[in-house]
Amino acid sequence: MMVVAIDGPAGVGKSSLARWIAKSFGFLNLNSGAFYRAIAVKIHKTGLDIGNTPEVISTAESAIIELSGDSINLDGENIDRLLRTGLIDSWSSIVSSIVPVRRIVNQQLRDISKSTNLVAEGRDMATVVFPNADLKIYLEAALHVRVRRRFNQSTSNQSIEELELSLQERDRRDKNKIEGSLKIAEDAVVIDSSDLTFEKVCERVRGLVDAHLLCQNPQE
Repeated sequence: MMVVAIDGPAGVGKSSLARWIAKSFGFLNLNSGAFYRAIAVKIHKTGLDIGNTPEVISTAESAIIELSGDSINLDGENIDRLLRTGLIDSWSSIVSSIVPVRRIVNQQLRDISKSTNLVAEGRDMATVVFPNADLKIYLEAALHVRVRRRFNQSTSNQSIEELELSLQERDRRDKNKIEGSLKIAEDAVVIDSSDLTFEKVCERVRGLVDAHLLCQNPQE
C-alpha cells in the first residue's frame, strides 16, 4: 500500500491537490481536516460549548465519521454543505488543537491506511500521523496568495481583510499546537505554489508519485 502525505498551512491548495492525486492514481482521498470539521459540526448541532474540552473529547469519541467518495457522513448523514463555513473553519482548528482528539482521529486515519492506497492532507500527516509515508509533500504559498485563493472559494461572508486575520490566527495556532504542530518533515519535498498554476503543481507531483510507484513495482 502507498501513502502520500501532504502538509501545509490553510488555504494553500492541499485539498485540491489531494483530490487530483486521488482521481489520477485511483487513491483514496483521506482529508484529515474533514474529520475535525465533522466533530466541530456535531458540537455545533448539539449546542455544546466549544470551550468545554471534556465535552469536545466525548463528542469526538462518539462521532461516527465515514468517507463516501469525496463526501463526509456524520452519524449517517451527509454534512458536506456544513463543512465550509467561517464558524466551522474556526472551530475545527480549536478541536484539532486538543491532544486526545488528535489521537482519536489519527488512529482512525491509520486504520484506514492499512487496506488501501491513499493520499492524506493536513498539518501533521507527514510528521505525526504517517511518519513512514512513501511520499511526503509540504505545500506552501505566501499569505496574500492564500488569502486570495480562500476568498475566491469561500462560502462565508468574511471580507478579505477578515479572512487575512483569520488565516494569520489559524497559522499561529497550527504552528504552536502542543502536539501535531505544523512543520516540515525532514524528508518532505517542499513545493512553493505562490507563483505556480495548479497544473504546474500537479505536473511536478505526478512525476514524484510515478517515481515511487515505479520503485514499488519495478517489473512494470
